[in-house]
Amino acid sequence: MDLIDLYTPDDIVAAVEKVGREIANDYRDKNPLFVGVLTGSFVFVADLMRAAAIPSQVDFIRARSYGSSMESSGAVEITKDIEHDVRDRHVILVEDILDTGLTLRFVEDRIRVGKPASVVACALLSRSGQPKPEYWGIEVPPGFVVGYGIDYAEQYRWLTSIKTVAGTGDHALD
Repeated sequence: MDLIDLYTPDDIVAAVEKVGREIANDYRDKNPLFVGVLTGSFVFVADLMRAAAIPSQVDFIRARSYGSSMESSGAVEITKDIEHDVRDRHVILVEDILDTGLTLRFVEDRIRVGKPASVVACALLSRSGQPKPEYWGIEVPPGFVVGYGIDYAEQYRWLTSIKTVAGTGDHALD
């Protein structure tokens, strides 16, 4: 598999710091609950919480629609639910990449059942030409990406940069 550089570690740091400042400005006195959508968001969630530098809590939900494929199956499965009570909490759902929004909508609907005070979406990467979440860092062109926690068949999460997989310009992520 050929990987092509897309975003450097410096690009990622700048994007995370931008999103962290925006969240800090909006949630400084609200003790939000960051809910990372596993597994791809785990690196971003940790860096984002430090960048926001406000009182907050973290939890994770595992939702998958890819398996080892480069294309979504179209069906979302929850394999790990959150443990915090979200009633009257401000919840920030954190995704690695927002493409079609299928996974995020599914998770958001699941969280809303718990009657939170608010639910907003945050993604490090947002697909160009698609609706944007409330908070996002970098707009990405078409193509399958890996690195900074994002995988292909559980590989490449360790990369400190974000790379695109050569020849995948028409493949969608979620």
